Amino acid sequence: MRGSQPNQSGMFSFVSAEERVPANHPLRRIKRFADIALSRLSRDFDSIYSRVGRPSIPPEWLLKSQILMALYSIRSDRLFCEMLDYNILFRWFLDMDMDGASFDHSVFSKNRERLMEQEIAHRLLQEIVRLARTEELLSDEHFTVDGTLIEAWASLKSFKHRDAQTVKKTDDDQGNPTVDFHGEKRTNQTHSSTTDPEARLMRKSRGTAAQLSYSGHVLMENRNGLCVDIAIASATGTAEREAAIDMIRRERQRGLRRMKTVGADKGYHASDFIKKLRRLRIKPHIAVRENKSAQGLDKRTTRHEGYAVSQRKRKLVEEIFGWFKSVGGLRKTKIRGVAMNQTVAYVVAAAYNLTRMVKLMPVKAAIT
Repeated sequence: MRGSQPNQSGMFSFVSAEERVPANHPLRRIKRFADIALSRLSRDFDSIYSRVGRPSIPPEWLLKSQILMALYSIRSDRLFCEMLDYNILFRWFLDMDMDGASFDHSVFSKNRERLMEQEIAHRLLQEIVRLARTEELLSDEHFTVDGTLIEAWASLKSFKHRDAQTVKKTDDDQGNPTVDFHGEKRTNQTHSSTTDPEARLMRKSRGTAAQLSYSGHVLMENRNGLCVDIAIASATGTAEREAAIDMIRRERQRGLRRMKTVGADKGYHASDFIKKLRRLRIKPHIAVRENKSAQGLDKRTTRHEGYAVSQRKRKLVEEIFGWFKSVGGLRKTKIRGVAMNQTVAYVVAAAYNLTRMVKLMPVKAAIT
C-alpha cells in the first residue's frame, strides 16, 4: 500500500538525541574518550576564564567541535556552526539541547588565541596519549619521526621582495592582477609573503613546484602507529631534524625515559642528527643513503633484526600524514601563523588518535 505524504507537521515534537544515535555508532566511544580527557582539563579551563561576567561558550564545546571538524572534514568554522543547527549527531556529541541555538562562528576566532596561549590543545593531545598508554596501546621504547610540507594559505603573488613591495603587473585588473615572475630570482632570504610572513617557499623534491608552505612533523610510537607529538614549524632545510630532536626531548621531560630507538627515512641521514640521538642514548634506526656514510650509523646498528623491524614500522607514519591531509584538513592551512596552526594540528592529532583507539580496543575493554 502506498503511504501518504503528510502536509502538516505535528504541533509538538519530543526528540531525544540519545535515542537517535545508534548504540553501535563509533562516535559514541570517541565521545567517551574525549569526555574523559576533557574532564582532566577542568582546572586548566577554570584558570583561563573569569569567575564574573557573562558566561562564555564552554571550552569543552569548542574543543569537541574542532574534533568533529577534523573527523568529518568540515572546512570552516562558519560551515560547522551552520551544520550544528540541523545535525542531531553533532548536538549529541557536544551535549547540547535540541532546542538550543547554535553559537556564532566568531566564537572560534575569539577563543582560539586564549586556548593557544595556555596550550590547552597540546594538553588535550597529552591526555589522550595518556589514555592510550593506560590501555597499553603505546610502545615506550620504539618510535618513528617524519616530516611533510603543509601548503600555506597564501598566494605566490604575495611573495614579494622585502625592500621593494612592487610587482610587475601585466594587466589592469585591480582585484586580481596577472603578475609575471619570469626572470626574477626569489628566495626566502630576500622575499616574504605579505599575506602570511611565516610561510616559506619550499618544494617537496626536485622537479616539483615550489609553494609557500609550513613543515609538519610527527613523533609516532611503533606498536600501533599512534601520534605521540606533532610540531608545526617554518619550512627550512633542517626543520625536520630540529623538530624531531625537540619532540624527543619533550617526551623525555614528561618521563618517557625508556625510549631506545628512533626510526626515520633518508632525510634524517645526517651526522649531526645521529650524534644528538646518541647523546640521548637512543639508537638511530635511520634509512641509509647509498654511497654516503654518517658517523654513528654503520653495520653495528643496521645488521640487527630490530633495525629491519623499525624500517618496516616507520612506514606507518605515512598513514598519519595521509589521514591528516585527506580527512583532518591539514593539506592546506585555514589560518595563518605557526602558533595558530600548531594549535589546530594538536586537535587534529587528538582526533586521529581517537579513531585509532576505537579500532584497536575491543568494545568490552573500552573505558567506561
